This record gives sequence, C-alpha cells and structure tokens, in this order.
Amino acid sequence: MSRHSVRAALTGAALLTTLALAQGAPQVRFPPYATGLKQVTTLTHAGDGSGRLYATLQPGQIRVIEGGNVRTTPFLDLSALTRAGGERGLLGLTFDPKFKTNRRLYVHYTDRNGDTVLARYAATPDFSRADPNSAKVLFTAKQPYANHNGGQLAFGPDSFLYLGLGDGGSGGDPQNNGQNLNIPLGKILRFDVSGDDAKPAPGNPFLNRQGANPHIWAYGLRNPWRFSFDRQTGDLIIADVGQNAFEEVNRQTRNSKGGENYGWRTREGRTCFEPANGCRTQGLTEPVLVYGRQEGQSITGGYVYRGQAIPTLKGQYVFADFATGTVWAARMTGTTWNKASLGKVENPSTFGEDEAGELYVAEYGSGRVLKLGR
Repeated sequence: MSRHSVRAALTGAALLTTLALAQGAPQVRFPPYATGLKQVTTLTHAGDGSGRLYATLQPGQIRVIEGGNVRTTPFLDLSALTRAGGERGLLGLTFDPKFKTNRRLYVHYTDRNGDTVLARYAATPDFSRADPNSAKVLFTAKQPYANHNGGQLAFGPDSFLYLGLGDGGSGGDPQNNGQNLNIPLGKILRFDVSGDDAKPAPGNPFLNRQGANPHIWAYGLRNPWRFSFDRQTGDLIIADVGQNAFEEVNRQTRNSKGGENYGWRTREGRTCFEPANGCRTQGLTEPVLVYGRQEGQSITGGYVYRGQAIPTLKGQYVFADFATGTVWAARMTGTTWNKASLGKVENPSTFGEDEAGELYVAEYGSGRVLKLGR
C-alpha cells in the first residue's frame, strides 16, 4: 500500500490552546494481542459490552477478535463488492450507538469501479455475524482517481455519523476538490442515520446554501485517513496525510458549529502550497500539530488515551507514521509542543480503542494487532 493510502487526518478548529507533544515519553510497550490479520484498515468495538474487537481487512472482510483470538468465520465478507489494492477496498466500520437494540453497523468501501460507498448492515439476532442480505446503500460518491479515498467512519457525541473522504486523488488535488463545496471530496461529512436513510444532519453548516453539498461538516482536507473523538471532551481530532512536505493534525472542539476550512490545497501544514494564488490565510483553521519529512511521510491518526492501564499516558493523543513506524504521544500544553516517541512498530495502518478506552495498533503487513501497555 502506498504511503498516501489509508491514513488521514484530524479535523482542526480555532483553539485557545495548542496540541503539544508530550514532554517526556511515557513507558509504553506494544505486545502482540492478535495475529493473522493482514491489511487491517479499521479496529473498533461495538459498544455492546461483549469485549469484542472488530477488524476490517482491506480485501473486504470484517473479522472478530475475542480475548486475542480471531474467529475463523468472518463477521461479514464484502470481497465481491470491492476491488482492493493501493488505497481502495474496505476502509471503514462503525457500530450504531444503539447497536444492542437495532443491530445496525455501517461500512465504507470502494466499489468495483473505485467509487465510495457508505452502506448499512444489520447483525443477526444472536450478533454472531452481519446479515449480507440486510445491505442498504446510503450514500455514494464518484472518485476521479484511485487514491485518497479517506476511510474513517465514527459516531460523534451528537449521535450523528461522520465520514472522512480524501480529495479524490492524483497529486496536488488537480481539481481543487478540497475547496469545492459542491462535492463531498476532501471533506468530513455528517449524516443523520436515525431513520432509514442517511440525511444531512440538522445544523450542518452548508445545509441551506445553494449549490453546496448539504452533508459537508468541514472541508479543506487532503486525505483524512483517520480521525477520532475524544471520549472525555468530545473534541474531534483529524490526522490529515500530507503531499510532499508536511503531515498535520487538526482539532475541532465539541462546541464547534462546523464549517472549518483546514486549508488544502491552498496550504499544506502551515506553509503555502499555491503561491500563485497568494496563499491566503483568512478564514483558514490552522493545524495544531505539524511534522515534516525528516520525521515521517504518512500520518496514521489515533486516539486521546482515556484508559487505565498506562496512567502516564492519560489525556495524550497517540498517533503514528505509517512509513517510519514511529508512534508518538501528544498533549495540550499551552502554546508550545515537544514530541515524545513511544517507540516503533511496523507500518501502523490504524489504531483502535476498546470499550474501556485501551488502545491497539495494527501492523499492516505483519498481520499483528498490538495492545499498548506498560
């Protein structure tokens, strides 16, 4: 998988404080938790008290992990619906906040033509698998190129469904999709899926603007491969994969009304990407964290740690770089930041959080899922 693949970005917003990398790295280990899961794109839980983790594999399967053991039978197999390779395939999974009663789950994949599909499935009454006959396609988007498809799906604290899409691909966003409000590419989208369809969520910032896509929540993103919500504060953290020079993290506070413009392709990180256009800064939301090519090439967004196993890591944002394998921790400390490396793993494609807030990271090529511990 290329470095601009399944990693994306954290959504930025106006801040009173800056995300700062932790001073003094906590002591963290990465022991194997599960094996045999190559090309993992998502790790998540269902919020149902079962203790299970669910892993999406890029070729199209969802696998269940129980106590470190991987079930032999897939929870759902979408291999026939997608053509995996490069940055395409099964890219996202999340479970409805009411999964225990409505049995709904949502997937994001690229179809056989390479276009984006958001679909809903229902688990069987015994929750042992998802019923393939329950599929309902809720949203689609044409993809002009094979890369920068985004991937992340997550429910926010407002119970709406968020989907991250990249700018459509190629290099340098040749169609300027990130700044085009008429289309969903290069955006964070926000849906109300409480009914039978995926409607634009009430309060979406461009809901009533003529010509604008009503599902847009935030824009100006290159490839937000991974974003997450801080389970304590409700803040949205978006990791956005860069072009040639910088990787960035954006933060959107819980009280945001949406509509943030994170700057791509006008800017990459905090620098000008289009000098011919004056590289305006007015109206743009600055990233809270940026790192350059001397430190990595493809950011894999993670989570703010809220678990119990590593007390010194609490409140810090854990993320990584797919190319170098470096895992970092970051925290808000006023207006300064210092990076703290937690160690290295092999091609970290995604992080996952269990119901207790403990963190996991998947190694894309080795097939290992590692659990962060002391």
